[in-house]
Amino acid sequence: MNKGKGKGTRAVHAGVKHDPSTGAIMTPVYLTSTYVQTKVGEHKGYEYSRTQNPTRHALENAFAELEGAKHGMAFASGLAAMDNLLKTLKPGDEVISTNDLYGGSYRLFTSVFANYGIKFHFINLDDPKTSLEDVVNENTKMIWIETPTNPMMQITDITAVANAVKGKNILVCVDNTFATPMLQQPLALGADVVMHSATKYLGGHSDVVMGCLMVNDDALDEKLRTLQNSCGAIAGPMDSFLVLRGIKTLHLRMQRHCENGRAVTDYLKTNNQVEKIYWPGLESHPGHEVAARQMSDFGGMVAFTIKGDDLATANKFVESTELFTLAESLGGVESLIGHPASMTHASIPKEVREKVGVTDGLIRLSLGVEDSMDIIDDLKHAFKAIS
Repeated sequence: MNKGKGKGTRAVHAGVKHDPSTGAIMTPVYLTSTYVQTKVGEHKGYEYSRTQNPTRHALENAFAELEGAKHGMAFASGLAAMDNLLKTLKPGDEVISTNDLYGGSYRLFTSVFANYGIKFHFINLDDPKTSLEDVVNENTKMIWIETPTNPMMQITDITAVANAVKGKNILVCVDNTFATPMLQQPLALGADVVMHSATKYLGGHSDVVMGCLMVNDDALDEKLRTLQNSCGAIAGPMDSFLVLRGIKTLHLRMQRHCENGRAVTDYLKTNNQVEKIYWPGLESHPGHEVAARQMSDFGGMVAFTIKGDDLATANKFVESTELFTLAESLGGVESLIGHPASMTHASIPKEVREKVGVTDGLIRLSLGVEDSMDIIDDLKHAFKAIS
């Protein structure tokens, strides 16, 4: 596939090789655990499906093409992809992370890998050069970036982080789940590793759990594949097929998600029951300038706080919507509403999450692809319920 093609063309054709035996236009689902060897060690490129599967192989190629990467890998979940990457570290190594991030990532860092001698620092990366100076040391081996962050939509200048640690043998890793390759390509901005929870926008239909990593470095790819094969957190062939299918409409869905993000934000700005709005497309957003430079649009994730910032009002609001579904996760075609403090970020101690703004009154919206007028009408209904 010519990587000079447009992003939409890439989304439709990435990873696709028509089946030579039947001419099937879609990649078949290879539901097999093992493969025939004509002689010992002589086979057609596949030995055992933990190591490699043709359906997963096609998806991994698609991941790489979407991110402009040399290598792509598919895992059983986003956290499995992170777990695999973190296993490249050893006791005594240190990781610097954004201080606002998905609760599951925070839990993996602090409740699992911290027990194996890995030290984690959670800092504000609004001004990377300044904030990193005081934390980076000879033990620093990885910087973990979410941009936009979950759920506060903080923006980190990826290029500035990469430049700040250039030549120091520190991996710059970016969770690109919220932006997707349609809006942001971290490897082109200087990152070493890109991770996605493919459960979200890449799959796009709330019917699969998966994660992925994309890299350019051959040695790192080999290390990650060895770990994946050794530990076994692979994506299955049916899940791989579903994400291959989902990717074909990624560009179309992201366009509508962004349009709905803009429409809903414009509405929330007029509502006197709203205290603050968090969406990087707002000119008042502290990271807007950087977001406008490194993203092609601003996404369909919007967070806001209700005036009063109390738990009872927030709970009543999220339970009063009819079009929105109260559920965890994000990035599907349907609009979801959530209360981060008690749902996606409940694993983060209250005093830690409140420092970055994840308060009891914060609501997070994952805007689907419905008509914006219907989404806004549903929000109006919920606001009326708490009046």
